[in-house]
Amino acid sequence: MTLIHENMSRGHTDTGWLNSYHTFSFGGFQDPTRMGFAALRVINEDRIAPGSGFSEHGHQDMDILTMVLSGTLQHKDTLGNTVTIAPGEAQLMYAGTGVRHSEMNASASEPAHFLQIWLIPDHRGGAPRYQQVSLPDMDASRGWTLIAAAPGNGAPLELNSDTRLLMAHPREGDRLAIPREAGRHVFLHVVEGLAMIDGERLAGGDGIQLGSDELPDLEWITDGKALLFDMRR
Repeated sequence: MTLIHENMSRGHTDTGWLNSYHTFSFGGFQDPTRMGFAALRVINEDRIAPGSGFSEHGHQDMDILTMVLSGTLQHKDTLGNTVTIAPGEAQLMYAGTGVRHSEMNASASEPAHFLQIWLIPDHRGGAPRYQQVSLPDMDASRGWTLIAAAPGNGAPLELNSDTRLLMAHPREGDRLAIPREAGRHVFLHVVEGLAMIDGERLAGGDGIQLGSDELPDLEWITDGKALLFDMRR
């Protein structure tokens, strides 16, 4: 059965310097019906106040993807990387046997707004590694465009699971089909914009966890942006 994760039903953390919405259980938000879906464990929409951020902390056995929507982030890690991530860029860090990093708002005046996504790898262990790429612009990704996948699939970012992550920037009036393949799990996350599907209105922060039922195309009421997770696990 198809399940819509409404943006207003997401978990919420507000610490003053961090304003975060959680599609799945995370931190103080724990919902046994929202413990992730297939390989997808976390989708957090974070806003960090100027001059603030996450101090150094550790991760293990997880693909961690960060996509900056506005503002800038400064990333430092124990692999020796010190980088700035800007809008239109994505960072993928495979934690493997263990890595520590910090994520700070690189601006003293502007908030940083970004998505952080965690994907469970097919196998534990292995050396941590880091990737950072510029994502295709709006004109080059009006339809579904592959941005991350397992090695050998030609994606700019290489994941450690049999997962394909696609991005699209549809325009007002576009119809966007949701690709399906037997035996795989699909989750669609609306980053921004308004769309209709099967009589349901979708807005930024909404997600669709696809079941076995067939769905019509997404009909975009405004320009938008969406992510599609196509997972074997």
